[in-house]
Amino acid sequence: MKTALNVMKPIQRSKLRLFAGKRYFTWKRYLLWYIGSEQGRLAKLRLTEPLDYKIFSHATPLLRSLRNVDMELQYNKITNLRLAVSKLNGLVLKPGERFSYWRSIGKPTKRKGYLDGMVLHYGGFRSGVGGGLCQLSNLIYWMTLHTPLTVTERHRHSYDVFPDEQRTQPFGSGATCSYNYLDLQMVNHTDCTYQLKLWLDDTHLHGEWRCTEKPLYQYEIYESAHIIRMEPWGGYIRSNSIRRKKITQIGDLAQDELITENHALMMYAPLLQTE
Repeated sequence: MKTALNVMKPIQRSKLRLFAGKRYFTWKRYLLWYIGSEQGRLAKLRLTEPLDYKIFSHATPLLRSLRNVDMELQYNKITNLRLAVSKLNGLVLKPGERFSYWRSIGKPTKRKGYLDGMVLHYGGFRSGVGGGLCQLSNLIYWMTLHTPLTVTERHRHSYDVFPDEQRTQPFGSGATCSYNYLDLQMVNHTDCTYQLKLWLDDTHLHGEWRCTEKPLYQYEIYESAHIIRMEPWGGYIRSNSIRRKKITQIGDLAQDELITENHALMMYAPLLQTE
């Protein structure tokens, strides 16, 4: 882990470099879509009726009081989430099929009704069309870790922007997204069919993974090897590992596996009291 920490000193890049880099990775993804080289058949079928068995469910609050963030961006985020959920709710993942966050949602544009929401940008935040959709990708990733589905693409947050106040999940257990090159993908390597159910109420974004069969295992996601260290150049880097316990229905531990390692630049001073 030490070698990974030492290479995370912020690098100032020009606007031209950032623009060119984003265009390069965007068109590279379009090429992958065109030649169909990504793993598995793309899941497209959506069903209104839920499948029989709930595998895992979770909910996250729609509004949070964040320092220096205009609440209008969060209200706009709710509109963006409703539009994205309308494209994903009921999606069925059959054996051998692949889920792609952006292939299912499409490009968020003003013409489709998306509004300016908060977008994390190189350790800070700004407004951008479709901002806030990371809340949905975070939710789907967290739920998927509690299923036997195989995550084939997930991108971690490179910056730890906000303190842990009101955090209910381990640090580093989310999945950032940016159309279209930072995608969230998973493949169903099981013999069962899964279904993604999503909805919003007045206060929360809700999600479920459902299945045609009863689950054989339960999953416990936990954090290990958490560390915050000050680097010689003056910044703080936060690191941890996300692990998963696979537990049988009678409570026996069947497996304890590493899911991912996270390293993020902290954009606030550690150990300070939040207001």
